[in-house]
Amino acid sequence: MIEDLLPAWGGEEVVVRFDEPTATWMFVCVHSTVLGPGAGGTRMKVYAEPRDALRDGLRLSSAMTSKNAMAGLPLGGGKAVLAVSEIPEGERRRDLFLRYGDLVESLHGTYRTACDMNTSSADMDVVGERSSSVFGKTEAAGGSGSSAEDTAVGVFHGILAAVAHAFGSDDLDGRTVAVQGVGAVGEPLSRFLAEAGARLTLADVDDVRAKELAEELEANAVPADRIAEVECDVFSPCATGGVLNAETIPSLRCRVIAGAANNQLSQPADAERLAERGVLYAPDYIVNAGGMIHLAGYELLHESFIEVRRRLLGIRATLGDVFARADAGGISTGAAADEIVALRLSAARVP
Repeated sequence: MIEDLLPAWGGEEVVVRFDEPTATWMFVCVHSTVLGPGAGGTRMKVYAEPRDALRDGLRLSSAMTSKNAMAGLPLGGGKAVLAVSEIPEGERRRDLFLRYGDLVESLHGTYRTACDMNTSSADMDVVGERSSSVFGKTEAAGGSGSSAEDTAVGVFHGILAAVAHAFGSDDLDGRTVAVQGVGAVGEPLSRFLAEAGARLTLADVDDVRAKELAEELEANAVPADRIAEVECDVFSPCATGGVLNAETIPSLRCRVIAGAANNQLSQPADAERLAERGVLYAPDYIVNAGGMIHLAGYELLHESFIEVRRRLLGIRATLGDVFARADAGGISTGAAADEIVALRLSAARVP
């Protein structure tokens, strides 16, 4: 498992612990501390094999390095994955997160965690009982609460930047947007888009949730397995990663892709495939940085609402730089974003 995955990763360290009481594999992947402590959420999920969880953590931690660098935050990249046999509840869940908190604290600040898939601010409160290296606790516990809405704000402005570049105007009135996933981020994003005049098509693995929101927003709803093929101006993946790959890209019927999901590309070459098809891809680690901007802005940098909102609006300018570099160099937007990340990390390494 380790021999196959770690050499190609390029990160700094992986900490592995097996939690015997819950049969949970804990993987903490610290990709980079060049700009600051490795920071990223804790994902809890049922995996077929532990190696699948480790692979997830490695990819996600690398993306967090890029995300924090492009957002201009004094943080590196990290991610934790809890591979469980089933999602725990009640005291069993609390006990797991207490022991996970011990693991995070044992890293002495090298990694700072937050919530992610299947974890919540309430879970971070429990982790915070054992560790000080926690973002996103509830406001009652001294944290800044959920960052989901600010993630949606950032994605909304990312869509505006991409639409402006693709169509010459950021006016969303009458533009068609297909949103894949209407959960914690996708729902508020859909509301922002509807308020701006966009015509929406929504999908979610929870069909009822998608249909109810579609009815409220006077939008269309389609099955989750059809949303990527909907004809639209903008496709916004806001669910799980890997939705853009060699199989799905040929069937896309959009001009722009900008969404909240992490690791939307199945592999880096998919950015080239999108460029070849004339699809403008807004790199996900720029578009979805609003969550980390929220957490770091309020809890690490102690910024005001106005200062955090200014950082969120900055996602538009960052994407503008990426699009300009891609156009000037005749390269994909994914390659252009990666070049900027490499330059920022290289500059930080200079004594």
